[in-house]
Amino acid sequence: MEKNKRFLAVAFGATLCVIAVVSVTGIMLMRRRPVVLQGQIEAEEISISGKLTGRIARLAVAEGDMVMSGDTLTEILCPEAEAKYNQVRAIESAAAFQSQKIDRGTRRQIVESARQLWESGKSQLALAEATYARVESLYRDSVVSLQRRDEAEAIYRSAKAECRAAYEQYRLAAEGAEEDDKASAREMVAAAAGGVGEVAAALHDTYLLSPVDGQVGAIFYRVGELVGASTPLMSVIALSKSHAVLNVKENYLKYFPMGAVFEADVPALGLKKAAFRINFVSPLGSYATWRTTRQTGSYDMRTFEIHAVPVDKNHDLRPGMSVLVKLPETK
Repeated sequence: MEKNKRFLAVAFGATLCVIAVVSVTGIMLMRRRPVVLQGQIEAEEISISGKLTGRIARLAVAEGDMVMSGDTLTEILCPEAEAKYNQVRAIESAAAFQSQKIDRGTRRQIVESARQLWESGKSQLALAEATYARVESLYRDSVVSLQRRDEAEAIYRSAKAECRAAYEQYRLAAEGAEEDDKASAREMVAAAAGGVGEVAAALHDTYLLSPVDGQVGAIFYRVGELVGASTPLMSVIALSKSHAVLNVKENYLKYFPMGAVFEADVPALGLKKAAFRINFVSPLGSYATWRTTRQTGSYDMRTFEIHAVPVDKNHDLRPGMSVLVKLPETK
């Protein structure tokens, strides 16, 4: 009986020891488990929209197509803009012709006609002046009456005024328009040209071009559908600007200083220890990322968003791919 009791006691003690060893080993193994941060690949996505309201006449690409910068993506048909362009071009031509006419001055035939009128006026003035002088002399000799003298004087003064007016008309025709009129005409031409440029710039958006090398994302409209100005028609993903995005708690931020290079795995490509360089570190909104580190709360821990570009640009990184980063710390 005593032997059985001792045996049970030894067995129980041995079992406790085994449990204790297993527990301690498990705890140690759990503590040695590395910290793994998971992020994802993102890329710059550009929304394509135009300045015109019209119908989609043609889609030159499909979703998923690879495009180069400057490639045509779509064509928008806008008859109103084309009509407006023709209108402002006509206004520009009319303003240019008017300006040229003012700069050339009065036609030669009009100037010559005004000169001849002035010469005729001078002849009539000379005759009226000589007649007035003779009548004035006869009046002093009491040969003619005062009324005849006054008539001769009135004819002389009228001829003098007409000659002066003819001279001013000739001078105006010879000199042409005033400089202010010429400057005003040139400004009208410039204003008309500005209107043409404005409409031409809008018509340039009849063909929407890719601003970057990349891949066509979602296309929101189809051929024949009506679209408004500034309405997003599709997106282009700039794959060359792919980068990794990680959300890192403040206590791990010491492993991610600005400009540092870290290694990460990309399971989708089978990449191991791919190098990424940090180019952006910013805290996320406190309403979503703060938490108290202890029940009593010594300080609030924040989460930071980190962007990192691949050192090797040859990797075929795509948005949405997972990025795994192992830290030297263990849980």
